This record gives sequence, C-alpha cells and structure tokens, in this order.
Amino acid sequence: MIGVIAATASGRTAAATLAAAWPGEVRVLTEDKPADALREAWRTCDAIVSFLAVGATVRVLAPLLGHKTEDPAVVCVDESMSFAVAVLGGHHGANLLAGRLTGVLGTQPVITTASDNANIAALDSYGRDLGFTIHNPDLLAHVGAAVLSGEPVLLDGADAWPLPPLPPNVSSDAEDANAGILITDEAELTCMCHDGWFGNRLVYRPPSLVVGVGSARGVSSAEVGGLIDQTLAEAGLAPESVRCVATVDLKADEQGILDAARERGWDVATYPSAVLSAVEVPNPSEVVRAEVGTPSVAEASALHAARTFGRAAELVAAKHKTANATCAVARLTPRGRLSIVGLGPGARDLLTPRAEASLRRASVIVGLDQYVDQVRDLVRPGTRVLESGLGQEEERARTAVEEASRGNAVALIGSGDAGVYAMASPALEFAGVDIEVDGVPGITAAVAASNLLGAPLGHDHAYISLSDLHTPWEVIERRVRAAAEGDFTVCFYNPRSRARDWQLPAALKILAEHRPPETPVGFVRNATRPDQTATLTTLAEVDPAQVDMFTVVLVGSSRSRAIAGRFVTPRGYRWS
Repeated sequence: MIGVIAATASGRTAAATLAAAWPGEVRVLTEDKPADALREAWRTCDAIVSFLAVGATVRVLAPLLGHKTEDPAVVCVDESMSFAVAVLGGHHGANLLAGRLTGVLGTQPVITTASDNANIAALDSYGRDLGFTIHNPDLLAHVGAAVLSGEPVLLDGADAWPLPPLPPNVSSDAEDANAGILITDEAELTCMCHDGWFGNRLVYRPPSLVVGVGSARGVSSAEVGGLIDQTLAEAGLAPESVRCVATVDLKADEQGILDAARERGWDVATYPSAVLSAVEVPNPSEVVRAEVGTPSVAEASALHAARTFGRAAELVAAKHKTANATCAVARLTPRGRLSIVGLGPGARDLLTPRAEASLRRASVIVGLDQYVDQVRDLVRPGTRVLESGLGQEEERARTAVEEASRGNAVALIGSGDAGVYAMASPALEFAGVDIEVDGVPGITAAVAASNLLGAPLGHDHAYISLSDLHTPWEVIERRVRAAAEGDFTVCFYNPRSRARDWQLPAALKILAEHRPPETPVGFVRNATRPDQTATLTTLAEVDPAQVDMFTVVLVGSSRSRAIAGRFVTPRGYRWS
C-alpha cells in the first residue's frame, strides 16, 4: 500500500490523481496535521509519497528510522510537480516509485543512489528476485565502493545463476582483489579464506537447497528440527540457503514436520507417493515402500522438489535417521532465464518500463544490430551483447536459448511486439523446460500506425504478412481472400521490397473485389521514428510504389470511412 500525504490544494489534487490512476494501491491520509499523516503512513504503509518539502518530511520521519530493508520507501514531490525525489529506500522501492510517478504526474525522477546513476546493479538487491539473502551485510559498503570505483573485485559462484551483470572489474579472475563477492550455500567452516571466514567477501546465500523429510506418525518438531540441523551441519551447508522442506503428501498434516519448518521460516512442499516412487535414490527401503507406497521419502522428495524448482539436482546429504524421522538434502541447479523483449516501434517513450527493466536485468543481450543500437545506452556495463545482421533470425533465436540453457539471464530483443512477426515464435520452438521464459510485450508497428492514421483497427481486423520467404504465395493469397470475404480491416506487414514488388498490388486487387473504391487505405513508414510519414488515400488511388519494407499498410473494411482526414473503422455497424 502506498500512503499519500498532501497539505496544499495542488498536493491534494495530485493525490487524488494517483488514487484514480492506481486503484487499490493508494491510501490518501487525511489527518488534520501532515506530520500525523506521515507517521500513520510510516506505521501502516509499504511506501510513502509525500507532497511536502524533503526537509519537512525528513524531520518528521527521522526519529522513526530503523533499517532500510524494513522501513517504507519514501518519495517527495515538490509543489510544482516537477520532481519526484527518492528520499529513503532507493533500492527498496523508492527509485522505482519515483519512476512510476513520472507516468502519472509528469515529474522527473531524482535518483541519488550511486549504483543507479552509474547504471550498475545495486549490491543490496543483487539476486533478490532469485531469493538471495546477504549473509554479512556489514561488507556491503566496502565491496560496493570497490565495484563503483573500478577496483578489482573477485566474483565466485555466480556462473550457475541467472544474475544481472556486474561491471568488468568484477570477475572470477581478480585473484589479488581486496574485495570479493561469493555466492554459496556452504557454511563458514567449509569456506575458510586466507584472512578469516569468508575474508573480505560479501556473501550471498542462494535458495539452492531442499530438505527432504520423512517421519513416523506423531513425531515431535524437536526431533525433526534437530535432525535437519544436524544433517545440514554435518554436510557443511548453510540453513539460509534452504528453499523449502519436502515430503510425501501423506505427511501434509504431520504437525512435527510443519512446526519444524515454520520455526525455521521454511515452506513445506508435498508430493504423491506415486511420484516419489519413480525417483532413483541411493538408499531405498522396502519397509518404507510397504508403509507409504514409495521406497524413499526423504531422499526422493528432496531430489524431486529440487528438480521441480531447477533444471537438475544432486543429493548433497544422503539419508540421516533418528528413531522417528529421516532427512536428506538436495542441491538444485537453477534454470536460466530468457526474456523475449519487444522494443516497440522505435520511439524511446514507447519503450515500456518493463522492457527497459528487462534490458538492464539481462547479462546477455541477443538481437539484430540495428535494434541493439536503439537501446545501447540502456545496456549495463559487463553485459555481453551478441548482435547480428538481417537474415539471421533463426541463429539469433537459437543462440538466445543456448545462452539461457547455460544458466544466464538473456534478453532476446526485437522491434514492435516480439510475438508478432518477430522473435518469440522461433525462440520458443527451441526452448525447453530447462529455462524460464518471460514475454515482455511491446507496442506493435500496426498499433503505432493505426494511432497515427486515426482508428482503422476499431473493429475486427486481420494481420497478414506478404513475405513469401517462409509462406508460399498460394497460402498468403488464400488468407487475403478470406479476410476480404470476411470484411476485415487488413493490416499488411512486409508489404513490398525490391525483390518482391508484385505481391502488394495483387493483394490490393483481391480486396478491391470486395470493397468500394473509396475504402480508406493508410500507410505509415517508420512509425514513431524521426522520419515517419503517414499517408491516407483510397483503394482506388493507392500507389504501391510508395511502399517499402519499413511501411505498414492498412486497408479498411467496407464500413471504414475517412472523417476529417482521419481513417476510422466504426466500432459498431451503425453511425449515430
């Protein structure tokens, strides 16, 4: 919940605007005194937007400050709505909130955190979206300063995880560095450095471990918890890296298991005995099979859960036993991430915030060279960029999937929306279950062109590509005839090139058999780019020679009209 506080008429108007724009997210506090409203928001809200001066806001909140990971994020907006200043909790929501305010109020975000201004991933939130926790946060300032200063920083353990990039001075080769970053689920006793436990390395705990548990009915939480702690300790594994406890579904109500997990802050996952019985384990038991239908509970549930959360798993602590409980631990290999990102039609302000965040999050970016050039300023230092030319779409798709399969965080970029005549479909043909895939929508060329022309897509419409590179012309022609007979507005992609100059006239001729001559035809070249052109004509007068591969052509239905120089397809079939 975002608490909003205002003291002036201008601030109250802006607060109402936010409440309308973000329904359910905003609580406007109306206490008589703004200071009281601020204190109430601090106590009850996750974030605060204060339409008060920074100084006034800080004086009220200063006595309430605790820790940045627990305090609400605070953004102050000035009286003229010119600036949104991230005051507290920049990496814990304030920077993002300041950016979001831009879209509603038109404010300019003011970000003072050094890593953001250097376009470098913040260490206090590094891997947070993967479930990482920081073992020794007292080293954040020391290691962060080394990263930002360009000093050598040793990076160890990051290869298996789809993490955001860090600058080139952070590497696995910086052996003589005075600062380091270590990602490990191993306990301190197994990670002794030359200058003490972990030395000068900032340690992240990844959620890489699954604890499998089996038990007799009525087992105590003390027995289960003690066995878990002992098993982890003997294997040299850190409890902070436990993702969950896993067991057979017959134990879903076993209070001893549930309480032991709850006491340690872990969730419990359960699986049917038929599923667990198919898991190969080193220590099966026919006695256990007779009782619960699977020869293994602890080892099998640990391995199965780890494979469910990751792309592979290994048993790192075999079955340990007490009188009434068993325990085993599996380590997962995480899935890589592939974000398929639509960059929109070209204008930077039509690149979505989600797409921008995906580009900054990716450690590998794959794309057509001219599209990479559009967003090169957003690429963080340390990102690998794999760019290639026209005609290599399949190679780019395959490369992106291969990089994600190695555990990387990959962004495969394309113009418009990646799912419309772009890179999503070829990439997904190669992608398996070993990677996570995130589709990031983009504004299509058709939508951009439609808005420039008026409202040609106001009713049912069809998209048809006239390129016969992958589709025989006979198939394309059949689709054009179907759209013509169905009276759809038609949007043509890839309408005409130097080598293909006859398909567009042929398609227009088919449509003319089912449309009146005055049917509007619009074509837009380089929509939303600096050299864009938009032309509105008719089916009788359109000149295909004015069209090329950078153009989108829209042909109206029989009900479409040109009104005041705008192309309109009515939502219904009656004019009011």
